[in-house]
Amino acid sequence: MPSAKQHAVEIVRTLRERGHHAYLVGGCVRDLLLGREPADYDVATDATPQQVMRIFPQTLAVGAQFGVVLVPMSAEDRAGSNHPGAVEVATFRSDVGYSDGRHPDEVRFSGDPREDVQRRDFTINGLLLDPATNEVLDFVGGQKDLKAGIIRTIGEPEHRFTEDKLRMLRAVRFAARFEYRINPATMAAAQRLASEIRQVSRERVRDELTKMLTEGRAKHAFELLDESGLLKEVLPEITAMKGVEQPPEFHPEGDVFVHTLLLLDKLPLGASKTLAWGALLHDIGKPATFRVAPDRIRFDGHVEVGVKMAADMCARLRFSNEETEQILALVDNHMRFADIRRMKESTLKKFLRMPGFEEHLELHRIDCLSSNGIVESYNYAREKVQAMPVEEMRPSPLITGDDLIEAGYEPGPRFKEILGAVEDAQLEGRLGSREAAMEYVEREFPR
Repeated sequence: MPSAKQHAVEIVRTLRERGHHAYLVGGCVRDLLLGREPADYDVATDATPQQVMRIFPQTLAVGAQFGVVLVPMSAEDRAGSNHPGAVEVATFRSDVGYSDGRHPDEVRFSGDPREDVQRRDFTINGLLLDPATNEVLDFVGGQKDLKAGIIRTIGEPEHRFTEDKLRMLRAVRFAARFEYRINPATMAAAQRLASEIRQVSRERVRDELTKMLTEGRAKHAFELLDESGLLKEVLPEITAMKGVEQPPEFHPEGDVFVHTLLLLDKLPLGASKTLAWGALLHDIGKPATFRVAPDRIRFDGHVEVGVKMAADMCARLRFSNEETEQILALVDNHMRFADIRRMKESTLKKFLRMPGFEEHLELHRIDCLSSNGIVESYNYAREKVQAMPVEEMRPSPLITGDDLIEAGYEPGPRFKEILGAVEDAQLEGRLGSREAAMEYVEREFPR
């Protein structure tokens, strides 16, 4: 089956056969030059959207007013492929005005690729590639910046950032992802305009931050966010961690901000979104609960406060209900591992069978490695999970509400209490049959 690259190259070839100029452009060219596999491919051409749609009848006109259409793979070629199935084809253009800080007020189509690249964000993303000859067209010094490891805007930084404020976050993300330096003028412009990031939709900010957290360089990304002044604008709750001391006997590494950065440094490339945000927010309640007691620094109730703060943040950033539930569960349960050896058997089994428990386990591991380094509770939990069959952690219920009704119990809130007590006794090995369970109910919960 054709690869994503072959699909894009075929689009370029077809456009040229019809008398148009066409090139691979943007991030895919950057990644190919770096020896990386591009996530997707884009094509730039002098063909107008209407001409592209005539040449490729199945085209999806997702942004034709801005000169952008999608050319999908055929269903047959797409079968079994991880490729999203469409290549973005954009007409050479210049953009005039960005009143909303994201979309151009006016688009003027062009026949000149030199004019087209001037509207793009960073020099390393402004390269064109002729796939027939492998010749790179570089009108902005992108190859030089790739070799030097520099993130630099095309043209005047403030102008580029004013056009689309999200570019400030993208500068940070690219610098962290590739371990590049941000050009001083580009960084200075971000620092001056940092407060304007608030004009960007929360979903776009969330998605950019999530990429920073999951692309394998999260610690460096958040250091750059802090340096640029963007961190206090998008996540003031994280900035509040700076300077919040911790008891050195448990946290020899330093304050809450330092501890959190150390966790982020241990997030692997491709970490799940929920684990990454759980790691970032697990101690979010500490600044608000900090106090110096006679014996040591304490953070009484920081988990409960942290869950509420994390819920507010997830709502603000518009996470899905499912994502929010897991992120809050990670914050809510991260301290419970300290008690794992003292848990009743029923409590332990319920703990180990929590949804997404592997993420809870991994958060605990990197939390320990980012503080005192003691991982005994992690090892104990992991051994228990591996040794315990699923049916032992989650056995079939011995009785149901119907059984209680049949025995003459009145339906109501008490059912939850009764069934919960029966399940606990079952998990602890004290009950093993329906008959024994009903005898237990009759004895402990008389009608």
